[in-house]
Amino acid sequence: MPKPMTPLLTVDIIITLKDQPNQPIVLIKRRNPPLGWALPGGFVDVGEMLEQAATREAREETGLSVKLETLLGCYSDPTRDPRGHTVSAVYIANASGTPKAADDAAEAALFSLDKLPRNLAFDHRQILTDYARYRSIGELAPIHHPGSS
Repeated sequence: MPKPMTPLLTVDIIITLKDQPNQPIVLIKRRNPPLGWALPGGFVDVGEMLEQAATREAREETGLSVKLETLLGCYSDPTRDPRGHTVSAVYIANASGTPKAADDAAEAALFSLDKLPRNLAFDHRQILTDYARYRSIGELAPIHHPGSS
């Protein structure tokens, strides 16, 4: 039986800085297309657990050692990445310190959820909307059904 063709697997990490007032989140400005601001994240390596990929990508792109708290959800819209179909497991994490952009990140900055940059890459605005709901009322967002807004 031939190996099935499947989407590429990625992780994204919502990093809250617990030692900062109002606990801002860390976003990176992407060095490579698609350009824009994004959650730290990237592709899962073969033989790597999702949680290992999340902590590795956070460290590589922001220099921060994160503590994963929970899985916010999985995002799989085939159009979420213009380079091709990806599925992302999105983790919520916390860290302390000052992020420093590295690897695929041209810049790292802190943002409050009510003052996000306009040019967010991928489906990260939807992810951060879901995160804001979780942070404010402690509930995960309902499942996003195909064709619904």
